Amino acid sequence: MTEESGLRAAPGQAPRVTMEVEQGATVAQGAPVARLRSAPEVCFVAPMPARLARIELLQGHRLSEIVLFREPGGDAVRHDTSKAKTEAGLRRLMQNAGFWPWLGRRPFGGMPAPDERPAAIFVMATDTRPLAPDPRQALTGREPSFERGLHALARLTTGPVFVCQQPGPSLFDAGAHDRRVRAVECGPRHPQGATGMRVHALYPATLDRPVWDIHAEDVAHLGDLLATGVLPMTRLVRIGGEALREGRLLRTRVGADLRGLTYRIAQPGAHLLLSGSPLDGHASHWLAPRHRQVTVLPRQAAAARPHWLLAALTRSGTPKPVIPNAALDQAFGNALPAAAFVRALGSGDDETAMKMGLLSLLEEDVALADYVLGGDAHLPDLMREMLDRIRTEFAA
Repeated sequence: MTEESGLRAAPGQAPRVTMEVEQGATVAQGAPVARLRSAPEVCFVAPMPARLARIELLQGHRLSEIVLFREPGGDAVRHDTSKAKTEAGLRRLMQNAGFWPWLGRRPFGGMPAPDERPAAIFVMATDTRPLAPDPRQALTGREPSFERGLHALARLTTGPVFVCQQPGPSLFDAGAHDRRVRAVECGPRHPQGATGMRVHALYPATLDRPVWDIHAEDVAHLGDLLATGVLPMTRLVRIGGEALREGRLLRTRVGADLRGLTYRIAQPGAHLLLSGSPLDGHASHWLAPRHRQVTVLPRQAAAARPHWLLAALTRSGTPKPVIPNAALDQAFGNALPAAAFVRALGSGDDETAMKMGLLSLLEEDVALADYVLGGDAHLPDLMREMLDRIRTEFAA
């Protein structure tokens, strides 16, 4: 457990918040430190007993960073769960306890609106990204909590609840749930276990049919919250990468200090800390709320910029041609016409990309394809630009 933790918005997001406490104040684990301005019932909570060391807000009260220092011997907030048997009570409990930001939605990403009702929910009990920890390990000994959380999630939708897992024994008792809760087996290779590929294959998201996703460990946390009134704020995290002396699998807190996690196991010299996997992680000081990987890479020296004339002669003004091949198809799990989809992203053809399944995908789902293309296509950036444009033009 690191001495510092940080609360940040996901990359590309900066929600407007109202601070609940002032800088320097001491808070208990699970106490709200900020609330969404548009939905005050949705809280961002302290991941440990702590003192607020620094609060950074952007213009318009948009969340940038909240830094907390651990206070030994602090308490944890205990919530009243008596009203959680109803859907409205369950939603309010999840939002007040700080669970809501752990939910993901498609299309467009981010957390769901407080009153949004999903057409389906995907529980991800598999992760095929390089070096990812096996979610089954996080559920070992927590089967009753997982069952309880899964049963609660099913009350938030009238559609199916898919539990995506690797081949093997089922993670839940099918007889204890209605037929809407289904186990789905995924292949072992990436991106067969990517959330977007499962959504696209099983229940594609549309503008008027949002789909939620949640990690299986968080479902077990929800089960503990319902049983005890206290939301666990921990993660089973894999630390890996080329700049480490040794990799580690450990349990740490949400928002953990990545420097503290990698201290003593990182090799000497400059290195780059990523929250997330080598494919889709981003440089960060803190572990992102939905991440379960930390990647440490050697920091490369900045390449000298070529002379402007040489750059003009060698850089094309049009995107490089996309050549269909088996590697590109496999990078999309053979779930959609890969070359045509990449061309639609590159040319900004929103309607064609939507017909092919864009609304079920996020940046993380095309990270492997971008790697296969050498990173020159910048697929995650193109996808985010397209999704933002569609949200403005089509979903308004």
